[in-house]
Amino acid sequence: MKKKYLAISGGVGGAKLVLGFSKILDPTQLTVVGNTADDFEHLGLHISPDLDTLMYTLANRNNRKQGWGLAGESWNFMKALNSLGGETWFQLGDRDMATHVIRTRLLSEGRSLTEVTRYLCRKMGVQHSIIPMTDNTVATLVDTVGGEQLSFQQYFVRERCRPIVSGFQFQGIEHAQTSAPFQQILKDPSLVVIVICPSNPYISIDPVLSLPGIRTIFQSTSVPIVAVTPIVRNQAIKGPTAKMLKELGMSVSATTVARHYQDFLDGFILDTQDKNLVEEIETLGMAVTITNTIMKTLADRIRLANKTLDFADQLLENSR
Repeated sequence: MKKKYLAISGGVGGAKLVLGFSKILDPTQLTVVGNTADDFEHLGLHISPDLDTLMYTLANRNNRKQGWGLAGESWNFMKALNSLGGETWFQLGDRDMATHVIRTRLLSEGRSLTEVTRYLCRKMGVQHSIIPMTDNTVATLVDTVGGEQLSFQQYFVRERCRPIVSGFQFQGIEHAQTSAPFQQILKDPSLVVIVICPSNPYISIDPVLSLPGIRTIFQSTSVPIVAVTPIVRNQAIKGPTAKMLKELGMSVSATTVARHYQDFLDGFILDTQDKNLVEEIETLGMAVTITNTIMKTLADRIRLANKTLDFADQLLENSR
């Protein structure tokens, strides 16, 4: 019986590690649960930014320079839309549009987001399993100091993360059900590790953890749960994590991230540049290992993936 691995991921940062896993684990071994709380409808289309980033990355079609969208993209649609006075704050490339059109059509025909994601992955040649956290509609809302509440894409893309945040809400989460394949992998006796990828804890991972029952399952499982830090030397590797931490009154530190997952985490992977934090994090009740967590090349991604799995195997062995 082959060992199975579950990765919980947001977009760009998490997708880098997921790509590393995909190079060392066969398709029957790896399941990736993607955040869908930043999904939204735009120009009449259902857009799933994190799922798309994961799909494009594993399909080797992603735009590596900008970190999102497709490589070799063109922008004729956006130019035409702009000439007609349409909304252009959220950039949709011509090739990227095809993904959203197909997704929207299939959803309108009654297919679930799980089914649609499986279909799109198959068409893109992605063999490893990428699944949405839920088939229900969940939306991240960003509370700001000025009292305004913004949808996540309005905050992240239109406002370029400029507003000062005071908190986050996941609209619809209390009624959302964990997607069927997510439930299935959590119950699979072959599952040997759960990895929290280096994604933003508050807007990429928290929506998954906030699904009814998930955090309780994570707290009670005998399967080791390991997280990879998204913070190195008081800076976020990618995205607005550091800015959010400061505005929420928390220290920008890998320790803050470890503490956020403290109630269920067995192991934490810390960057070598933060080795001075090892004892501090160990006092939270979790094992710590240090390595280079910055992934600039494919070799970096594969090396960190191997290190993560080795660490998890060590935790599993120690628990026996």
